[in-house]
Amino acid sequence: MRIAGKGLVDRAAPLTFTFDGTRYKAFAGDTLASALLANDVKMVARSFKYHRPRGIMGAGSEEAGALVTIGTGAQQDPNVRATVQELYEGLTAQSQNRWPSLNFDILSVNDLAAPFLGAGFYYKTFMWPKAFWEKLYEPVIRRSAGIGALSGEANVDQYEKAYAFCDLLVIGSGPAGLMAALTAARGGADVILCEEDSLMGGRLNGESLGVGDMPGGDWAAATVAELSAMDNVRLMTRTTVTGAYDQGTFGALERVSHHLATGDGKPLETFWRIAAKRAVLAAGAIERPVAFRNNDRPGIMTASAVRTYLHRYGVVPGKAITIFANNDDAHRTARDLVAAGVHVAAVIDTRQDAPDGQGYPVFRGAEVCNSEGRRALESVTFRYADGREDKVQTDCLAMSGGWNPTVHLTCHMNGRPAWNDAIQSFVPVSGMVPGLEAAGACNGVFSTHAALTQGAEAANAALVDLGRKPISQDLPQAEDAPYRLKPLWAVEGKGRAWLDFQNDVTVKDVKQAAQENFRSVEHMKRYTTQGMAPDQGKNSNVAALAVLADATGRGIPETGTTTFRPPFVPVAIAALGAGAQGKGFAPERFTTSHAASVEKGAPMIEAGLWYRPSYFPAPGEKTWRESCDREVGYVRNAVGVCDVSTLGKIDLQGPDVGAFLDFVYANMFSTLKVGRTRYGLMLREDGTVMDDGTTARLGETHYVMTTTTAAAGNVMRHLEFVHQCLCPELDVNFVSVTEQWAQFAVAGPKSREMLNALLDAPIDNESWPFMACGEVSVLGVKGRLFRISFSGEHAYEIAVPARYGDSLFRELVSRAEALGGGAYGMEALNVLRIEKGFITHSEIHGRTNAFDIGMARMISQKKDCIGKTMADRPGLTDPDREQLVGIRPVGPVKQLTAGAHLFKMDAEPTRINDQGYLTSVGFSPDLGCHIGLGFLRNGRARHGEKMLMVDHLRDVVARVEICDPVFLDPEGGRVRG
Repeated sequence: MRIAGKGLVDRAAPLTFTFDGTRYKAFAGDTLASALLANDVKMVARSFKYHRPRGIMGAGSEEAGALVTIGTGAQQDPNVRATVQELYEGLTAQSQNRWPSLNFDILSVNDLAAPFLGAGFYYKTFMWPKAFWEKLYEPVIRRSAGIGALSGEANVDQYEKAYAFCDLLVIGSGPAGLMAALTAARGGADVILCEEDSLMGGRLNGESLGVGDMPGGDWAAATVAELSAMDNVRLMTRTTVTGAYDQGTFGALERVSHHLATGDGKPLETFWRIAAKRAVLAAGAIERPVAFRNNDRPGIMTASAVRTYLHRYGVVPGKAITIFANNDDAHRTARDLVAAGVHVAAVIDTRQDAPDGQGYPVFRGAEVCNSEGRRALESVTFRYADGREDKVQTDCLAMSGGWNPTVHLTCHMNGRPAWNDAIQSFVPVSGMVPGLEAAGACNGVFSTHAALTQGAEAANAALVDLGRKPISQDLPQAEDAPYRLKPLWAVEGKGRAWLDFQNDVTVKDVKQAAQENFRSVEHMKRYTTQGMAPDQGKNSNVAALAVLADATGRGIPETGTTTFRPPFVPVAIAALGAGAQGKGFAPERFTTSHAASVEKGAPMIEAGLWYRPSYFPAPGEKTWRESCDREVGYVRNAVGVCDVSTLGKIDLQGPDVGAFLDFVYANMFSTLKVGRTRYGLMLREDGTVMDDGTTARLGETHYVMTTTTAAAGNVMRHLEFVHQCLCPELDVNFVSVTEQWAQFAVAGPKSREMLNALLDAPIDNESWPFMACGEVSVLGVKGRLFRISFSGEHAYEIAVPARYGDSLFRELVSRAEALGGGAYGMEALNVLRIEKGFITHSEIHGRTNAFDIGMARMISQKKDCIGKTMADRPGLTDPDREQLVGIRPVGPVKQLTAGAHLFKMDAEPTRINDQGYLTSVGFSPDLGCHIGLGFLRNGRARHGEKMLMVDHLRDVVARVEICDPVFLDPEGGRVRG
């Protein structure tokens, strides 16, 4: 099916590829679609609902039928448009949505059941018997869902994300886009030109049109050469701009190595964020099909696609081609085919004043009303205005119902296009996306001359907006034929006329939606699934809206359009989340003591993104509980060492830090003295507790805040928001220094004794009281010391620059072991803090406020703070709210489980009788039993009450007693001793 002397493919570079196991030949420069057509392969896929045969209908990203799977194994990529997949040596493609084969598909029986599977059938079926849903209906639907399939193996492809900045972004490289880019670049602007095709030039590469004194494709190549020689221009082929966002930001997907047999280290795709001061949309237009009975057979294509395959690839999709049109543009396809020596069987034009044929017969005032041929087109039937019918033998029908400007990007910020009667389609309205102007076919002008003119005008307008001088230049001569058409959306007649070629939506389905009162375009879309296929309605939207308008007695402008949303083409989640595969998705953050902890055999557990030791097993210990109990004993009786470097650390400096902290914390910090530390509670704007931690004042204008490990990022983000948006007048600077400091807790009765052996200047209880802080020298290294405790024992946290962390941890552990102590991990840390009633994010989990955790008095009445007003709402201070309590077992079952719920002793353990729940539990070796923290309705007034703990998930039931959440040393004498 190749035409000698036609096409831009490299016939000196032959390639081979396989489709459904059969090997075919092609050339470099082919797409999979052009190569299949060249090998006379008509049927390439099956539709979603009815599994009807599907062929190649278009030539670009609007393709709705020819969806295939590329590659095998882990690199299997489903739902790839054959029209955009460039060919390479050894490419493997297979059809999809069929079983066991493309030619013999068992599920094509759905087509026979079409009368029962019309629009909305899924809303009316599967309702009864009720018991069938879970065991029959849902499993069948889930197995049938989707079109292509993933391999199930881990994705081995690499993806990248990138950022670009420019004065002018030009979207599309047809005549309008090239002229816009050239004009702006000559005017000195930094230009990015994005083209989704591999070859710039847009429709000029698929036409016989001339520009100036050269063929259109040659003019495009010469223009691209001039642009590529400019330092202020970036040309990006294989890059589709997928979305328009606030402040001149555009998303773009670059297909980096889809066209290569091996990536050679390149990513498969790159997702770009492009920040542009101005933009020109020159995305062209999409030719729309006409709905008639059986208009979906393989071999039925758009007229412009037939023209593109002829001029771009040197391929014709049939030996006897028929054209069905309502406009002049389609006659160019007939003329080009005849000039190439291809037989044009007929041009069937709905207009009585259609132009004369030039080497082909023209049937005026006629409409194609049916087609024949199951797996490939064999003939079409057309009907005259007087009702007479005739038939023509043909293996390809090129249909053209007019052109729809590609307005999608202009609508991505909630704008709505306007109806243009002259072209019978929607066009963009200026200002729908700030800073973006449409030019050329996407703006509703379809001649080459008009496209060149609008491209230059849009670029000059951008130059003026950018403060530059517009460029005066002579535009090349080009065709300027008027656009004439007679509207035709669907041909009347029996049988199914297709609108959405992938989701199998027909004219009848849209009319049925209207009859069932789904008259809104959005309701119709969801009821019929029209436009929800992978092409997102690019081929079917306007025709479906016209059918709906007719069915509801409204005009098309009154009917409106559905909402166009990003992305314009499908974007792999892997591209959007580039870098987030494997460890990129869940990065491993290691403390400076990680290696030493692993050497000691400590199992590492995730805490946020950090890895921390769970416990440190000793020889002879068989369970983690033995290790945990021993480590708790270190802290209570001698000295323990724990790496707390993962706590968020934020360094704040400036004269207004005190006022800033007063606003972000519930309690007062401006009164904090230099050399002292204070515990702080941070609220969200809704009055709920966001985080807690300590902040130390190291100097008059220097503070260091610590946050919980899990909330470090959120708190930093919160501080940035508060400073930039709520109190920008405050002179404050802050930065996260979590990774810059290694920090270790040294806790226990012998902690000061051990530290004094390390500090160059010893400390005592008077010079370094509880909650003191300051700079110290540790074996000659400058560090910081904080006398704070998360264990309830006499304790300190010592911090040194991170490069000294490993050696200091080893030194601390070694000295602790000499004093009868040692390292302790997360399990022991959890037990220690539960014994003291200290909270973590298990308790401040997003639903609790200061009143709930017993800290309402921490909200200062002397100042305002974030969340203060909302925290004072009656509903958040109701005594019947769930309040923090301690729980201990008192029955024969001694086990407590986090997540279990509390019930009155005589109540049925059901949801309606739920009184509270447990958040944290652990075994206390000091108390000899399990203890827990939790929340109970009016809990602070119910100390001493016996209740029932029920864990339905783990099937544990225990009698418990409610008590004060502080189990050990309630007076706090140990931390101050």
